[in-house]
Amino acid sequence: MLKQKKLIFYFVVLFLILLSSASTAQIVYEPVNRDIYNFLLRISQRGVIEFNSQIKPVSRMYIAQKLNALSQKSINLTSLERKELEFYKEEFGIELSILKKKPESEAALNSDYSFGKDKYGRFRLFSFSNDLFKINLDPILGYEVGKTNSKYRNHIWNGVSLFGYLSDNIGFSFDFRDNSESGAGIDSAKIFTPVTGVNPKLGKAYEYNEMNVSLSYNWSWGEISVGKGFFRWGYGKDGNIVLSTKAPSFPYFRLDIYPVNWFRFNYIHGWLNSKVIDSSLSYKSLRSSPDFDRSIYRIKYFASHTIILTPLKGLDFSLGESIIYSDRLEYAYLIPIMFFRLADHYLSNMNNNTGDNAQFFFGISSKNHIKNTHLYGSLFIDEIRTSEIFNSAQQKNQFGFTIGGSITDLPINNFTANIEFTKIYPFVYRHFIPTQTYENQGYLMGHWIGDNADLIYASLNYRFIRGLNLKLWYEYIRKGAEGTAEQMYTVPQPPFLFGLRTNYTHIGLDVKYEIIHDLFARTKFQYTKIEKEQENLSFNTESFSEFSFAVYYGL
Repeated sequence: MLKQKKLIFYFVVLFLILLSSASTAQIVYEPVNRDIYNFLLRISQRGVIEFNSQIKPVSRMYIAQKLNALSQKSINLTSLERKELEFYKEEFGIELSILKKKPESEAALNSDYSFGKDKYGRFRLFSFSNDLFKINLDPILGYEVGKTNSKYRNHIWNGVSLFGYLSDNIGFSFDFRDNSESGAGIDSAKIFTPVTGVNPKLGKAYEYNEMNVSLSYNWSWGEISVGKGFFRWGYGKDGNIVLSTKAPSFPYFRLDIYPVNWFRFNYIHGWLNSKVIDSSLSYKSLRSSPDFDRSIYRIKYFASHTIILTPLKGLDFSLGESIIYSDRLEYAYLIPIMFFRLADHYLSNMNNNTGDNAQFFFGISSKNHIKNTHLYGSLFIDEIRTSEIFNSAQQKNQFGFTIGGSITDLPINNFTANIEFTKIYPFVYRHFIPTQTYENQGYLMGHWIGDNADLIYASLNYRFIRGLNLKLWYEYIRKGAEGTAEQMYTVPQPPFLFGLRTNYTHIGLDVKYEIIHDLFARTKFQYTKIEKEQENLSFNTESFSEFSFAVYYGL
């Protein structure tokens, strides 16, 4: 009880400090899978504006600031980009009006409500705004039909999405959707793919709910948020080795500090689902069948902090640390500037069996230092022996990295080419204690290919008209054996791609058209070849094709 009171006191003090700070504008985070990120990233890699999205999501107000800056530099945009800019200005109309801070703009917001279309030209089921309160409400509806060889599958989803602002400092968002899938291949589509994992309802074929919410408060040099949502760390196109959207979203506490334009600090504390049952706390129900006994899961947490430095325009360096811990909420990991690994040494008394699982990660991003080009890389260190790094007999180095590059508008406007390589050594993300793995609800929080694997990815993207995008892509993956917990701690560690290997080749075509705001039609084709190594070192090969078509409102 005393420990809980200390934690409450800590957060109350922090909140009071924030309340006493000067304010700027409200904060609502834009979901990580929105196309606005690609739009601003393409333009920033041409050097027209600076846009930092190392950690996503970013706020709608930050995006509005970049759209406002682009309006003043429209001469540097292509004719298609100018149309896209006007389209996104309708989407972020309320944030742009807040940024103007003109009396006439504020007066225009008073007691304004609408059905079907807001005052900025954006379709909304309902919108309302006055000096104190602003809210936007939209439905979520979608249907997708797919075919793998001769077998069909269906996906239907519906829900509601809303976001808004209260007074000058508070933002909120809510996104709920109900999903139903049927047909062949719906399980495999979420295992070894970048598609977000799910946990279907018990007793149902494949029905599941998704919900993401946030409540945020900001001031002139920072922002704080609580909610449940996704994070992405890094610029990977085909997965992220630090934080990705492969695992389901998790509840979090987030803090961002940006006192100067060359320094940013981010802290996240998350509550994870371990999927490990605590037999000591579980107990029997009053019903005779053990199927109804009460199961209690072990508590699992995640904490991370990142420093982002921008020494010159277009160049970012990122340094971060994270830790997975379980069984109790630990005060030390609630301190944003704590050195987690050293705190773990203190808490565990240097005993690995009682300790937690810490990681380090680094990132670099260079935009337009080579004309119209974005070069980036990420390094994730789970465990490394620096003293034995060149001694093959004593190596136990568990890390992964991604390097990639993108070039846009060369040789023709509205064309973007990407290439990326990811390599993850054996036993990264894993731990011999099941509640210490780098997972949430049984899915990796890092790159979806997992450990003992590498991947090369390339894509060509072309935008024909506003909202219509074609992507042709290719990826080749080599995946080694899973290994055992004993091998994980063997010195030297097993070599990269040890065990029987599986090779995956994917070639895909993706055409997506945003007809109006948030109304999409999308068709996808994918060819897959899988080669599985046998004990005699030969390979068995299978191949198949997939096709899908979807129409949906709301992502």
